[in-house]
Amino acid sequence: MDTAITKIVIVGGGTASWLAACRIAAAAHPAADPITVTLVESPDVPTNGVGEGTWPTMRATLERIGIGEADFLLACDASFKHGSRFRGWAIGAPDDVYFLPFRPPVESDPRTLVAAWQAEAAGEPFADVVTPQPHVARQCLAPRQRAMPDFAGALSYGYHLDAGKLAALLQRHATEKLGVRHLRDHVTGVDRANDGTVTAVRTRDNGAVAGDLFLDCSGHAALLVGDVPFIDRSDVLFNDRALAVQVPVALDSPIAAQTDATAHAAGWIWDVGLPTRRGVGCVYSSAHMSDDEALATLAAYLGTPEPIAPRRLRSRSGHRARFWTGNCLAIGLSAGFLEASGIVTVELSLDALLDDWPTRATMPLVAARFNTLFRYRWDRIVEFLKLHYVLSRREGRYWQDHRDPASIPPRLAELLALWQHRPPLRTDLPMVDEMFPAASYHYILYGMGASPPATGPLGAGALPSLAPIAQRTRSMVAALPPIRANLNACRAARQPIAMEQFS
Repeated sequence: MDTAITKIVIVGGGTASWLAACRIAAAAHPAADPITVTLVESPDVPTNGVGEGTWPTMRATLERIGIGEADFLLACDASFKHGSRFRGWAIGAPDDVYFLPFRPPVESDPRTLVAAWQAEAAGEPFADVVTPQPHVARQCLAPRQRAMPDFAGALSYGYHLDAGKLAALLQRHATEKLGVRHLRDHVTGVDRANDGTVTAVRTRDNGAVAGDLFLDCSGHAALLVGDVPFIDRSDVLFNDRALAVQVPVALDSPIAAQTDATAHAAGWIWDVGLPTRRGVGCVYSSAHMSDDEALATLAAYLGTPEPIAPRRLRSRSGHRARFWTGNCLAIGLSAGFLEASGIVTVELSLDALLDDWPTRATMPLVAARFNTLFRYRWDRIVEFLKLHYVLSRREGRYWQDHRDPASIPPRLAELLALWQHRPPLRTDLPMVDEMFPAASYHYILYGMGASPPATGPLGAGALPSLAPIAQRTRSMVAALPPIRANLNACRAARQPIAMEQFS
């Protein structure tokens, strides 16, 4: 009996769908794996970009599917991202700012590194002392020089991009280069076998589209997995609304090198810099702020007296109880939604799928392993996001409710108790491929003003010198070009592409 999984059907037409199509089609061996990929996309659901950020993982994703970095940057109105800058999260003062960079600190035992920071530079922000990245980002510098190979850099980096343009680029690449079959059609039903597995999706104009493995990338509609229970996490993460706008920028202005996240009375505002515009959005909790108050908050941030007409987005923090059920895998918004975690969960889901590609015989085992891994990952995302709110000392009901012990996941509460006496360690995060390493917790804890623990009775050991980091910072700042200059040089080298994309 042939147990190979060869017919893949993807339902949906956004970034998650096309990333899935590209990754699977690019990974298929043309001789050994006669895999076909069919993507069914509703013709009536538009894909809109509000300005989105990626993790450094996107570089490997693009390389695996065969899209060059310059082509990606130009087609997606994209830029470079060094990390995130948080404004006003700790106490709301003008100088309440800290940086969460992608580059980890210098390799060292966290206990000795924190002790060295306290001994040599206690008056400076932790991230500024242990990595060059905040200094490079503040000057709007690219993480790489133009002569470097694609996806290589002096620092780890992600991207800012227009998500709608990314989906369009992936669609062209999938259909023109990777042989993906694209059907613009409405899904009218789902055919299932007696055991509940999906045999086909029924469409209005193309009839039944049969497959061995189905990926539900249909967003909040969750057309294939909508009957799987949804675990609501809004008791931990309260934000459920957002207002998004696009703000034009001068084409000779510096391009911000980080995502700015500015706290307000009942949420926060994202600000993503692209070459031709900024994507700005006000995230808030409808239980703590009215829609009109959120609109006024966004207008005040933008500093405009003119009325604005933002896109109004609604979401519910949470995820499916199972992500892979039978022969159907939910990826993207159909799997769940947690603020600021979109594209990377898609990438990690596809990595896991391709690393343990199933057969019909192994699919139940692979699905169970996938569900265990991603329940762990969604729980870690919840805790990591909650950490930003728990550490805040801001006043107001929204922030006070976030500090209510009843809203704090038990594992996070235990770790916070430990971290009063020692820094976060790798042993706190036992998975080999944790989404958030211990270094990320250091940046947040000490960026938001948590007191570094005193040296314990065993001592901190030999303290590393921080002088080489300062020297490396000076060298990088002197050598790296401004982001806009880097992108302009990229555009000049590919003028025909640039004229097509930006005309």
